[in-house]
Amino acid sequence: MGKKSRRKRPAGPAQPSAKPARVEYVERPFEGLPGETDLVAMREVVPAATATVRTTAEHGGRDIELVTLLPDFLPALRREDGTVLVAMQTGSHSGDASRDVAAAILAALDLEPGSPVRNLGILEPGPRLQDVLDTSVTPEVTVHDSFAFWLDEDTADQPDVAAALETANSNIVPTVKVEGVASAYWCRMSREFLRWARPEDPERVLDGIARLHAERASAVDEDAKFVGAFRACGLLIPVWELARGTEADELAGPAAAFEARFAEAVAVTEPLTPDQRRARAGIVSRQVSLR
Repeated sequence: MGKKSRRKRPAGPAQPSAKPARVEYVERPFEGLPGETDLVAMREVVPAATATVRTTAEHGGRDIELVTLLPDFLPALRREDGTVLVAMQTGSHSGDASRDVAAAILAALDLEPGSPVRNLGILEPGPRLQDVLDTSVTPEVTVHDSFAFWLDEDTADQPDVAAALETANSNIVPTVKVEGVASAYWCRMSREFLRWARPEDPERVLDGIARLHAERASAVDEDAKFVGAFRACGLLIPVWELARGTEADELAGPAAAFEARFAEAVAVTEPLTPDQRRARAGIVSRQVSLR
């Protein structure tokens, strides 16, 4: 028998390896969750903030700190004191932000103190925040002026950690949550701005702003100017440029009064007038979509 004949013949054709199932894109990933607009703001426009949520009984009934950002864009970590931090802003995205954050929570639940979740890998379809979180608990956002919430008392005094924290803090845009209205955030960059995540359908929001804009009534107060909008996680985040030097605590009254006018404009169902359509076209041309 020749050598060729003695070689072991394959049993059959090679089977292709199964590809992992894809996570489908979800335009409005946090829909149905309490505090949806604040979750979107934490993911897209607020630099340093925390919000406490709780997992369902099925997932241990554990309190989790959702945070805007963690060092090195980590998905999650467990501090030395046992507190679990899970980031809303990370470097990897599956197409469904709710699935991403839920996966980070589940990966973090059994971490040892002082351990991070470094990478979630390629996610497949699975539990989302709507499945993992106790929806009877509404997260209350706390905005911070530093990333000190990353650390506990034992690690904060380490020289290398303190240096890294100082570097991260130097890049924070000063941001304050406006009292009296939901999900409106004052920030100071080259000027002062108001960024307001709205829960209504984005097309209705655009119509409402267009109605007000056509009447020269789209300003939050008499010295503010509507400058455009972000579209993020299926919601619209309108932006106003404020009078130079405006502080966050000066906005509570004007923002509450404007919200009443705005809600009335959004509720109108009649077709836009020609002036309102032109105003809307201008607003749409200044939209920016975030992820």
